[in-house]
Amino acid sequence: MTTLIRPEGQTADDLKLSRRSLGALGGLLFSGYAVAALAREAKPITTDAAGLTAETVTYAAPDGFDLPAYVARPQGEGPFPVVVVVSEIFGVHEYIRDVCRRLAKQGYAAIAPAFFNRVEDPAPLSDMQRIMQIVGAAGYEQVMGDLSATLEWTSQQGWARDGKVGITGFCWGGKVVWQAVARFSAIGAGVAWYGRLAPAPDATPAQVSAGQPWPVDLADDLKAPVLGLYGGRDQGIPVASVERMRQAVARAGQTGSQIVVYPDAPHGFHADYRASYAEADARDGWSKLLAAFDKALKN
Repeated sequence: MTTLIRPEGQTADDLKLSRRSLGALGGLLFSGYAVAALAREAKPITTDAAGLTAETVTYAAPDGFDLPAYVARPQGEGPFPVVVVVSEIFGVHEYIRDVCRRLAKQGYAAIAPAFFNRVEDPAPLSDMQRIMQIVGAAGYEQVMGDLSATLEWTSQQGWARDGKVGITGFCWGGKVVWQAVARFSAIGAGVAWYGRLAPAPDATPAQVSAGQPWPVDLADDLKAPVLGLYGGRDQGIPVASVERMRQAVARAGQTGSQIVVYPDAPHGFHADYRASYAEADARDGWSKLLAAFDKALKN
C-alpha cells in the first residue's frame, strides 16, 4: 500500500484559482498545461523551438521501465552543459517543456524526465486526490534511480559536455534537487524552487517517514552548491523551516550554497500558468539561476 504524502510545499490555498471555463481555457489546455492548476487569466511565457532540437526520448530506468523525457538543446553538435529539470506534481506538461526550451536558448541541453508516468501522467487530470496518489507512488529510491538513468543516458550523448551537469526543480522537484545534489557527485550545481525542506509541524510519523530523506538532514552530504529560492508567503513551507535549512547549510560549511527568500512571494511564484505567478520575483530568480549555472557549468 502506498503512503500518501501532501505534495511537497503545496496546500489547498496554493491551488485556489479564479473562476474559469473550458471555453476561456481551451487554447491553453490544448497546448498541454496542467489542467488542475491552470488559471484563466494566465499568460504563460512561450518559448519557440527555433534554433533548437526538441524531442521526447526514452531510456531504461534501473527497474526496466522505459522512462520518457523531454529534451531541448541548441542545434548543432555541441557539446553543451546539461541541466536536468525536475517537474512539480503535475509532471512534464507545457510549462516544464517551456522551461527546458528557455534553458536551451541559453546554451544548455535541458532534460525533463517523466517520473510519474509509471502510474499515470498527472498533467491532464483535474482530480487532486488522484494526482496525490500518483505523486505518492514515486518514492525516493525510484526517483533517484530515474535520475541515475538520466545522468547515464546524457553522458552517452555526443552533444552533452562531459562533467557539466546541473539540476533544477519546482515544488516537489525542488525537494528532489536537494536530495539529488546530496546523492550524485556528477551534479555540479543545483537550483531548488520552493521545495519542502523539513516535515510540516503537523506531519504524522508516516508522513515524516514517507518524505525522507529531508533536505534539512542532508546539508553535510551536499556535493555541489545549491541555490534555494523560496517565498515568504508560502503557505506550505514555513519561513522557519527555510531558516532551519539555512542554518544547517552554514553549520555544514557549505559556503557555496545560498537561500534567497522573496518576502511577498507565494508558493509556485515561478509558475507563469498559475494564479500564484509573481513576475518580478520569478524573473529575478531566473536571472540568479542562470548566473549559478553559468558559473558552475560553462567554465
